[in-house]
Amino acid sequence: MNTFKKIKLLAVSALLATASCSTFADIHFLIPGGPGGGWDTTARSVGEAMMKSGIDNRASFQNMSGGGGGRAIAYLLEIGNKRGDMLMINSSPIVIRALSGSIPNSHHDLAPVANLIADFGAFAVRQDSPLTSWQQVIEQLKQNPSSLRVAGGSARGSMDHLVAAQAVAAAGLDGRRLRYIPYDAGGEAKAGLLSGEVEILSTGLSEALELANAGQARILAITSEEPIAEYPELPTLKSLGYDMSFINWRGFFASPDTSAEKIAQYNEQFVKLLQTPEWEEVRKRNGWINMHLPAAEFKLMLDEQEAELKQVMLDLGFIRK
Repeated sequence: MNTFKKIKLLAVSALLATASCSTFADIHFLIPGGPGGGWDTTARSVGEAMMKSGIDNRASFQNMSGGGGGRAIAYLLEIGNKRGDMLMINSSPIVIRALSGSIPNSHHDLAPVANLIADFGAFAVRQDSPLTSWQQVIEQLKQNPSSLRVAGGSARGSMDHLVAAQAVAAAGLDGRRLRYIPYDAGGEAKAGLLSGEVEILSTGLSEALELANAGQARILAITSEEPIAEYPELPTLKSLGYDMSFINWRGFFASPDTSAEKIAQYNEQFVKLLQTPEWEEVRKRNGWINMHLPAAEFKLMLDEQEAELKQVMLDLGFIRK
């Protein structure tokens, strides 16, 4: 069975679990990138929805960019729970960057707590761009692979680069020839698009929607398997005839000294959160899918994704055997 079909089944069963009525102590969210990116948006949305719904009394946030997320991972490993409850947001890049060797640690060094949502990749251009469709992007790249600069909020070989390379490879192009411009987190990548430094932005759907809803950008394609209910006008790559899809989980990790009881408590509260109207408002706005996976299932998904992405990265030449 496909990994993400397994995830959907597990998510349904997890959401049927009975939620506890207890609340977190003051929780500190560690964000491995700068403001404005997908990690930042997700962590702050979770914390704020918890407070608005009364699940938590107070939440704090700490942005710690650097080293492709490696700096925040090292900090979590060093500090542990010495300063109280701390959760680090992360997503597929923790697997991709570990495989590429760009960070020294991986999910195996941490305590997976829970996956919470799924997001999709999106490709956006400035509102005034002459590019009006993904097909135009592909045609221009066929004529001159270096004619378009693609921005991402991660280093070369990381998720935004990998997703864009897969997308053009699905059109029969060499994804390794893509002219990728790395930025430190999604906020800077969005600024690069708006300033004209690049022509295309490869990012998460929620970040692309922020620009589109502000009238600053247009979304040419997304990487979901099927159209998204809240945004049916956004074409998927599959609907355009390209056999490519990608789903980016976003979940939380704790230091390895975190107790099983504490991890269970976190999951009880996440289940409760996903059932609140405050969270539903956040989810719809960002085009996310609820995909809660408790610790054991989350760890299983991470291990399976690691094996699958390793093969993709080998095929695209991102890593060598």
